[in-house]
Order: sequence, then structure tokens, then C-alpha cells
Amino acid sequence: MLSEKERQECSAVAGSGSLRDDMRHMAENRHNPFLKDGKVDVDRYIDFLNAYNEFINHMPKPFKPIIDRIMRL
Repeated sequence: MLSEKERQECSAVAGSGSLRDDMRHMAENRHNPFLKDGKVDVDRYIDFLNAYNEFINHMPKPFKPIIDRIMRL
């Protein structure tokens, strides 16, 4: 819960034209690093996940083959 002072501060900031302009500028210039030519580039995503796991020192789990014979989706 916000105090009354915090609510007033949020209301004052929400009315700020410069904040709206900054947010509009950020929205217009954002990009998705996983997109290439408008389509998701799976290789970029996998490279990111591998680098992130290496960064956080996450040890990959050993591969276990799926044993089920009949799988229905």
C-alpha cells in the first residue's frame, strides 16, 4: 500500500509530459534481439540461453531418452 505522499508523487510524475515523451521514445526504439528479418531466430535464442547458463554457472542436466512408446499430444 502506498502512503498518501507516495500517491501524490506518483500522480505528479504521471502528469509529466517529459516522462511520457521519454516512454514514447523508448517504445519506438526498442527491438527484440531474438528477431531476424521479422522472424524468431532460434539459433540466437539458444546461444543466449547457453551464455546465460554459463554466466550463472548452471550445470546442464544429463540427457535422458524418453521411454514412452505411445505419446499423444
